[in-house]
Amino acid sequence: MNLPKVISDLIDAQNNFDSIAYTNCFSQTAIVFDEGKTHSGRLDIQQWIDESNKKYKSVMEPLKYIENGNSSILHAECSGTFPGSPIILKFNFEIVDGQIESLKVTD
Repeated sequence: MNLPKVISDLIDAQNNFDSIAYTNCFSQTAIVFDEGKTHSGRLDIQQWIDESNKKYKSVMEPLKYIENGNSSILHAECSGTFPGSPIILKFNFEIVDGQIESLKVTD
C-alpha cells in the first residue's frame, strides 16, 4: 500500500507506542477528534495519545487508503486492550505541507 510518509510515520509511531514521534506528525495547530473529544495543538495531542497508548496498547494494520487532494481516509484494523478489539476504524486526515492538520477517527 502506497501511503504518504506522514501517515506511514504515524502508523510506525502508534505501533511502537511512541507518543513523541506520533505527535511530530501533526502541525502545531492540528486538531484531533476521537471518542467524542477534540484535542487541539501538539501538547494536547501528545497528552491524549500518551494516555491512549497506556490505556489501550492499540496497534494499527492499514487495510485501505483513499486520497482526494489534501483529504484522505485510512481504513485500519486496530487491536489492543479495549472492548471490541479488534475493530476496523476510519482515520480521516487533512494533510498540508507534509503534516497532519486534522484527524477524525470514526468507525
